[in-house]
Amino acid sequence: MVIRILAVAIMFMTVAPACMAADQVPRSRLNPARAEAAKKYPLIVAYTVSWCPHCRAAKEYLARNNIPFINKDVEKDPKAMEQLTGTYHSQGVPVIVIGTGKDEVVLEGFSPELFEAALKKAQSEK
Repeated sequence: MVIRILAVAIMFMTVAPACMAADQVPRSRLNPARAEAAKKYPLIVAYTVSWCPHCRAAKEYLARNNIPFINKDVEKDPKAMEQLTGTYHSQGVPVIVIGTGKDEVVLEGFSPELFEAALKKAQSEK
């Protein structure tokens, strides 16, 4: 009987903190200055896959330089795969689309220099 009471007490002590912590999940604070700085960039969409080293380099570059972008993993998102192969006629990744509509610039592959040039081109076409 004592063993059961101890087992219940131990179980309660391990489960209760986890339940209390569920109300206090980690969150990031919004930074209004960063949001304002992001407005200087056109819409940037990166079509990638998780295992690709060039995709990883592109995403790391964008994140490191605080450049806002939307990542579309074409292996997980069938609509993204349709866009990549149908709209952009590409069978390779990464493909980075900068801007929208007639001002859209499509970059196949990634290097920081090519990205900067494509970004300047997209920004000048506005």
